[in-house]
Amino acid sequence: MIYFVYILYSKSLDRFYVGHNKDNPTERLRRHLSNHKGFTARIKDWEIVYTENCKNKGEAYLRERTIKAWKSKRMILQLIKNNSSIG
Repeated sequence: MIYFVYILYSKSLDRFYVGHNKDNPTERLRRHLSNHKGFTARIKDWEIVYTENCKNKGEAYLRERTIKAWKSKRMILQLIKNNSSIG
């Protein structure tokens, strides 16, 4: 089963959100934009800016943690610029 690492961006917050899931990234975005109690619920302008396929859940989880550990907007922007599968 293929898993995805994805990065969302909110222009109004000027923030990124990094996650992983087995769902199609478009379906996952729809759930982020729906009514729920998580971090992404309060803002409705999230868009997918990056996706990456992973072989399994463990690989996706590790990749998500790696990106989050950067704590660097500059590094995330570089990743998106160099490797984006969106657009």
